[in-house]
Amino acid sequence: MIRIIIADDHPIVRVGQKVVIEASGKCKVVGEADGPDQLLALLKCTPCDVIVTDFAMPGDQQVDGYGLLGLLHRQYPKVPMIVVTMFANVATLRAAMAHGAKSVLAKSASARELPQAIHSVYQGRTFISECLRVQLEQACVAQPTQAPQLSGKEQEVVRLLASGLTVTEIAARANRSISTISKQKSTAMQRLCISTDVDLFAYARDVGMVP
Repeated sequence: MIRIIIADDHPIVRVGQKVVIEASGKCKVVGEADGPDQLLALLKCTPCDVIVTDFAMPGDQQVDGYGLLGLLHRQYPKVPMIVVTMFANVATLRAAMAHGAKSVLAKSASARELPQAIHSVYQGRTFISECLRVQLEQACVAQPTQAPQLSGKEQEVVRLLASGLTVTEIAARANRSISTISKQKSTAMQRLCISTDVDLFAYARDVGMVP
C-alpha cells in the first residue's frame, strides 16, 4: 500500500483527490493538510511514500510555492513530490522540477493522471501532465527540469509589470525606451515559455518577485 499525504487549502479538492487516489485500492491517504504549516507538522509525525501538494497555499510561518518545494526536498529528499497546480505552464513545470518536484499536474487534468503520477514517482520516474507535455513539445524545450534563467533587466521588467506598472511607466522609471522594455518583456516570456500576461504575473508571484 502506497501511503500518501495530500495538501491543498480547498477542502473539496482534497476530498476529490482522496477519492481518486484510493479508488484502485493500492494507495492510502494517511494525512491531509490545508497549508504549508500543517503539511510540515504532519510530515514530522506521519510517515508517507509520496507527497501530493498544491503549489500556492497560504501559510502563517512557512513559505509556499518554490520555497516550500525546496524546503520539502531538503528535509525529505527520499519522498517524491507531486505538484498539482492551476498555473500549468512550462515555466512552472521547469522551476518546480528544479526545486525537487518529480511530477507536475494541471488541476484541470483528467482524474486518471493523479494515480498514474503517484505510481510513476513511487517507482523513481517523473510524470508530466499531458497538457504540459504538449506545451513542452510546442516550445521545443530540451531540458524541462532546468529552471528558466532571466537576465537582471528581464527580471526587473517582469517584477515591475507584476507590480502593476505599464510598459510605458517602466520605460520612464528605468530610463529606457518603450520598445526596449517591450522587447525585454517579450524575451522574458519566451524564456519562460509563457504566452499570456496572466501567466507571467502568476509566475512573478510564485517565485517571490511580488507579494
